[in-house]
Amino acid sequence: MPTQPYKIDGIRVPSVTTILGRFKESGGLIHWAWEQGRDGLDYRQTRDDAADAGKIAHAMVESTIRCKPFPIKPESPPAPAIEMINWKKATSSFAAFQEWSQQTKLTPLETEVSLTCRCHMVGGTLDAMMVNDKLAIGDWKTGNAVYIDHLCQLAAYGHLWTVNYPSRPIIGGYHLLRFSKVEGDFTHHFWANLDKAWRQFELLREAFDLDKELKERL
Repeated sequence: MPTQPYKIDGIRVPSVTTILGRFKESGGLIHWAWEQGRDGLDYRQTRDDAADAGKIAHAMVESTIRCKPFPIKPESPPAPAIEMINWKKATSSFAAFQEWSQQTKLTPLETEVSLTCRCHMVGGTLDAMMVNDKLAIGDWKTGNAVYIDHLCQLAAYGHLWTVNYPSRPIIGGYHLLRFSKVEGDFTHHFWANLDKAWRQFELLREAFDLDKELKERL
């Protein structure tokens, strides 16, 4: 999803992802990079190769939901073997997503919904609002694990929706769709309530401003 500025009364405000990125959990990433070095691998090359499978699957889902052009399958030759492997993994991941979608009958209602919140001076763009009798939030991630900041992000998006559309409450919970970077796996996570995650985001939002003020004193 492209980065975009969010403004309230002409004043630029930080995005949900910018705030969470400032305090992002990095322990898993650091350990992974250490493992790559231990095995004699360049973590930067492994990272770039691994990301392709998840990114392709992510693009497949977006093209389906948002009626965008479907990713073009690489041809071998001349495409490198790694591109063919990643395409195969992504296809498997996308097939799992399609099966899940049919089973749950969750239908995207609105996609790429950009919203702002005056009370917390923050903005964000929701991947999708979904519905199966009940309105729910949907978000998809490319990664090999689910982290606390993902829950905080979903909770913040829920708040953005609520303050902008109070007459359309989220009663169907929060859905996170994860596409693995390495194996092309697809997993679905659901939370009915993220009140504590929202409270943590509120604290991080306050810490974000305090952090800027402290940096100005250095």
